[in-house]
Amino acid sequence: MANSYGKIFKLTSFGESHGKSMGGVIDGCPSGIKIDINLIQKQLDRRRPGQSKVTSQRNESDKLEILSGFFNGLTTGSPIGFIIENRDHKSKDYSNLKSAFRPSHADFVYEKKYGNRDYLGGGRSSARETVCRVVAGSFAQQILKSIGVDIFAFVSSIGSISISENIDKLNLDNIDNSIVRCPDMNSSELMIKEIEKVQKQGDTIGGIITCIAKGTPIGLGSPVFDKLHADIGKGMLSINAVKAFKYGFEQKDISSSKGSEVNDIFIDNSGKTSTNFSGGIQGGISNGNDIYCEISFKPVSTLLMNQETINNKGEKIIIKAKGRHDSCVVPRAVPIVESMMALTLLDHYLISKSDKL
Repeated sequence: MANSYGKIFKLTSFGESHGKSMGGVIDGCPSGIKIDINLIQKQLDRRRPGQSKVTSQRNESDKLEILSGFFNGLTTGSPIGFIIENRDHKSKDYSNLKSAFRPSHADFVYEKKYGNRDYLGGGRSSARETVCRVVAGSFAQQILKSIGVDIFAFVSSIGSISISENIDKLNLDNIDNSIVRCPDMNSSELMIKEIEKVQKQGDTIGGIITCIAKGTPIGLGSPVFDKLHADIGKGMLSINAVKAFKYGFEQKDISSSKGSEVNDIFIDNSGKTSTNFSGGIQGGISNGNDIYCEISFKPVSTLLMNQETINNKGEKIIIKAKGRHDSCVVPRAVPIVESMMALTLLDHYLISKSDKL
């Protein structure tokens, strides 16, 4: 089972949704880096359940405890160990899943592959694991910021409702002014109403998160198998419920366009281009322009309504989920998307430094 991400800046996570705690080890973090733990906690608070009326009401404080690799506000260069306790899991809500396989969940394939599964909240396959990515990603974001890289993610659509403004005209300072983390305030209100509507029906809905990395230096990534966009895609597609990844600032559909319409023309020696259809990456290598990508999330598979499924004997049964679940996971996934972008960019940045030694 693969539980690590990254080559030089590497996160290994551990823990199950209803276990004692979640946690991880960050290896390869340079020493002497000033880190603000309060900023990491802020990112955790953006991801945690129970933060608004459109999220799961599981009440986890997600309080971070650093165990090692950090002293007097600075990284020491040794592995950074951390834990986050699980305090508000209600295992009884999952008692009916001991022998049942939830539709579109990992239950069935997990048991077939490993011969055993933790049915309480999905165990290791639960989205609760992403809390560890947010911790490591926040470390990475702060390190990247020190070299001039800023990462922003926001909700650009929920169901059929999309932002009405052009992305390059959005005020990104408004992202956290919306409980769905959409900086277009008019679209935000419509998205909230859409989520509330499916909540009342016991149903769920998906959406899209747009992520932008500004200030990325030229030269991250390499041709062939370690293309930067391929690794960003792998990171994003490893997030629970993600179904699609697309990179590039597409004001039009590139696949149905002519080359003369979407080629990015260089305008100076810094790599600046007149358009950015390439999304800041060409030939698998960052070109210095903003990196753009879109990450599509499916509707949450846990529905508060009757569904037909099978049990571990292959018998058809009717199942209805209990407990506290998200009707739309997209708003809470914004810091997770930022984290996977940060982890990938920092790893490639450190690789690029080692390439020149």
